[in-house]
Amino acid sequence: MKKVAEFRRNMTNPVKRNTNSYLDSAQQLYQWLIAPLEAELQKEGINTIVFSMDAGLRAIPVAALHDGQQFLVQKYSLGLIPSVNLTDTRYQPLDDAQVLAMGASEFTDQSPLPAVPIEVSTIANQIWQGKSFINTEFTLNNLKSQRQNQPFRIIHLATHGEFKPGKPENSYIQLFDTKLKLDQLRQLGWNNPPVELLVLSACRTAVGDENAELGFAGLAVQAGVKSALGSLWYVSDEATLGLMTEFYSQLHNTSIKADALRQAQITMLQGKVQLQGGQLQVNGKNLALPPELSSLGDKELSHPYYWSAFTMIGSPW
Repeated sequence: MKKVAEFRRNMTNPVKRNTNSYLDSAQQLYQWLIAPLEAELQKEGINTIVFSMDAGLRAIPVAALHDGQQFLVQKYSLGLIPSVNLTDTRYQPLDDAQVLAMGASEFTDQSPLPAVPIEVSTIANQIWQGKSFINTEFTLNNLKSQRQNQPFRIIHLATHGEFKPGKPENSYIQLFDTKLKLDQLRQLGWNNPPVELLVLSACRTAVGDENAELGFAGLAVQAGVKSALGSLWYVSDEATLGLMTEFYSQLHNTSIKADALRQAQITMLQGKVQLQGGQLQVNGKNLALPPELSSLGDKELSHPYYWSAFTMIGSPW
């Protein structure tokens, strides 16, 4: 537990963002969790590892575990499950799936997220097929009615999220008009027909306490969503834009959701996603940024803080 806390601390500390201070704990956790199984994993030709973690370990960014040479994500596709019996492992291809992408960039009581309109529009209108709604259109009623009118199999929500210990209603995803509370997710009917992939492009949506398995993402899986992508800490707005656009691009190239996330994370750790000249470069393509972000200057986004927070929960397939 001490090593997990140290790992997360070194990973998320802004002062250490350009250092490898996380490596000692990343390697020690690797030795404890992965190394004893390594020979068998290789012998069996395993390419995906799904973790069912006990309390206190669910906040480990497993993608950033390190064997001394490379990160775990460079060797395996990864995922977490709340429990085996809550996981629907039946495979359904996403080739013809439509995405419902919604988000908010302006808030009355929280900091703005200027990259969100670009993220939502790029995903739903350029990379994937679907519909996008931003700010005043990102309401609970519209979220419900859009899904009722059309059985979107991918739902992408880009906004603030907060998990707080205690009662489920303490935790929420911020919509434009209201906070979508943890205990309301079951009422959305995402299990009929099932949502194949819920992407919570928000802060700390995969962090939970023992009363709510893996926070929002875990509860979403329990509410009937096949797979959910959530984050383990307060993520960077511009880095999330890079990771999400690359994730959806990779989803075209691979039939496995966890592998699409893996490829997007590898793209970032290789330095192929960066801020340069007021634009976000993502794997050779340029995305224009709003003034608030273009003024940040050139920035390298390969540190695991920027990419390892996002975790696939539920079925990796």
